[in-house]
Order: sequence, then structure tokens, then C-alpha cells
Amino acid sequence: MSYEVTSVKNALSGNAYPGRGIMVGLSQDGSKAMFAYFIMGRSVNSRNRIFVEENGALKTEAFDPSKMQDPSLIIYYPVKSAGHDVIVTNGDQTDTIEESLKAGKCFRHALKTRCFEPDAPNFTPRISALLHLENGFKYEMSVLKSADEKGTACNRFYYDYEPVAGVGHFIHTYVTDGNPLPSFEGEPERIALPNNLKAFADEVWENLNEENKISLYCRAYDLKTGKYESVLYNKNK
Repeated sequence: MSYEVTSVKNALSGNAYPGRGIMVGLSQDGSKAMFAYFIMGRSVNSRNRIFVEENGALKTEAFDPSKMQDPSLIIYYPVKSAGHDVIVTNGDQTDTIEESLKAGKCFRHALKTRCFEPDAPNFTPRISALLHLENGFKYEMSVLKSADEKGTACNRFYYDYEPVAGVGHFIHTYVTDGNPLPSFEGEPERIALPNNLKAFADEVWENLNEENKISLYCRAYDLKTGKYESVLYNKNK
């Protein structure tokens, strides 16, 4: 295992299409739990989206409803809360995790009922994170991906982290652009996190491919007060 920590810029720049991505970790001074979620798109349908905050949650919406074709894999809640836990995902498994937690079950239990997206030939991985904000900050991440190019079976990978100040972990759906799109490989990447949320958000947004980026949402929780601040960027305005 490598302990190298790369900058957000190096993790993103030069990559035309990491797809959808989740970053989670602890601020450099150890005072804030931070996360980011971004979406990208190549098709007109995928690009026709915005992020909207709603009562502490985050949802995707059509920017121009008249152009919406198939909403099944692109309209969902990427961010929800359940008690002192915060769920961040790239699909409707957000709801599955929320229901599981409210029933007294866990992150893994929820994701064992789900698999990769049914979008052959890409079989896009479902990526998820869960931030535990009570009794000390910890976080979990998961990637559910196809076992082969035919979508024959699902491989499920889980990661459980005790945070290190200034370090985050980054998972995304695709290695880069391609046809079909090559699924994320390996362990979550270690990235450097600052103290300032706006600086973090700007570094992510500025280094996402200009043509393909759509929306970005970042949030930071003060671990003493439990209060959070957020930054949201939509390419469509």
C-alpha cells in the first residue's frame, strides 16, 4: 500500500472523464469533516442537469425539463442524512442506505441488495460513502462493479476509514473516457484536503474537464458544533 497523498489538481487534471466522483476526509487542522460530490456527462440527457439543495439534502433536477429523456439513472438524491450519519452516492442507492440505517442496519447490509447500474456496455459502478459524525468522525466508502464485461456478476468493495488530518479518499466511476467506459480500478485514491471549504471546492471545479463537468457539491461539518457549510456549482445556470 502506498501512503502517497496527491493533490486534488493532480487527481483530476488531464482526465477527460472520471465520471461521477466522491471525496471524503478530514480537514488539514482536524476540525472539519469534508466531502465533495461531482457529476459529469457526455450525452445531452446527462448534461441537462443541475444540483438543488432541499432541506439539508441534495437532489439532481433537469435543467430544461422539455429535454429530459430517461430520468431513471440521472435523477436521484446524491446526499441525505440519517440521524448523525451523512450518505453520499452516485444513484438511488442513497435511498436504500437511508432505509437500512433507519431500520437499525448498516451500510454494507444496504449495499448487498444493490449492484452496478444496468447501463450496458458500461455497467457503471455504484459508488457510495457514509460519514459517521457522532462519537468521533469516521467514514466508509464502497464500490459496486461488474465482475466482467458482460455484467455477469457484481463485485462489492468496502473501505472503512479512521480519518487522518489533511487526508481524504477519492472514488470515481470511470478510469477515464472510452467506449465502453472503463470502470474505476484499485483502492480509493489518497488526496490532500485543505482547511477552507471554498478552496477545496474551487480546486475540484477548476480541474474537472471543462467540456464534460456538470455540477459539484461540497460540504464541511464543524466537528465541535455539528454545523455545516456548503458550496454548490452548476455549469447550467
